[in-house]
Amino acid sequence: MRLPASFIDTWKPRLLSVLRIVVAFLFMSHGMQKILAFPAPASHPVNLASLGGVAGLLELFGGALLLVGLFTRPVAFILSGEMAFAYFMAHAPQGFWPLLNRGELAVAYCFLFLYFAIAGAGVWSIDWWWRHRAHDGRDRGVRTRVGMRGA
Repeated sequence: MRLPASFIDTWKPRLLSVLRIVVAFLFMSHGMQKILAFPAPASHPVNLASLGGVAGLLELFGGALLLVGLFTRPVAFILSGEMAFAYFMAHAPQGFWPLLNRGELAVAYCFLFLYFAIAGAGVWSIDWWWRHRAHDGRDRGVRTRVGMRGA
């Protein structure tokens, strides 16, 4: 089955937003567990001054920024690095295969965030709204000046 190009062009930026929102929500839950002990407490308490505490803060606040699509590209780049660091610090020393060292989620997050760092947030985001609001204002000003010259 081949989808029409117009359908793909319409839905591609929307599904990018849906993917970002779902991934950010799932990622935030790791930070909420570490920092807020919600929806379930962490297996051991996390000190905010530790690597786990910094990771929890990045997961919670970085995930929240991604969820709403604010500063998506730089935040996603930082979170991608965090996940690469987490993989090589916590998972890779336990063996080569991500399935066996339980690091497949860190790898998946790392490359999803790297994708968001390049692709951006999609149309359902504060970044998109902010960029297009500023662009629309410039267009209105140009139209007004052109309209005034013609009058």
